[in-house]
Amino acid sequence: MIIGLLCVILGIFGSFLPVLPGPGLSWIGILLLYFTSAVPTNYWILGITLLITIIISVLDYTIPAKGTKHFGGSSYGVWGTNIGLVVGIFAPIPFGFIIGPFLGALVGELIYNSKDHGRALKAATGSFIGFLASSFIKFVVCVMFLGLFVWIVWKYRSALL
Repeated sequence: MIIGLLCVILGIFGSFLPVLPGPGLSWIGILLLYFTSAVPTNYWILGITLLITIIISVLDYTIPAKGTKHFGGSSYGVWGTNIGLVVGIFAPIPFGFIIGPFLGALVGELIYNSKDHGRALKAATGSFIGFLASSFIKFVVCVMFLGLFVWIVWKYRSALL
């Protein structure tokens, strides 16, 4: 139960830090709770939360690219966003996971059209807004998983303690 709670809490931090898979860690925390003998397995809850986790994980990679596209970015900007995200995660700079997609989209758009700096900046801003939206969605899901974890523990508290 303690390790499950730790996973759920780490999942909340992971909603902002790309090195930690936030919703995935939170789901593992719920799964670990069901591994205890005190809590009967509920496959519906596990299945629905797993489906939500998978959908959120896919959206986490597509939302920044869609933000770039929505703000007028080309496919160069979308590719730049994705490449910048990967480079930003591994770059030894603070907040590389935030700066990377922004700079990737900016560079991609400047490669596409080096004369239109305004459009490139607008597309990079779309990438940044997409990243923030994605992080917010992951945070909400992880907090909901924490609430579900606490509810399950409360429901079976007499058997768990």
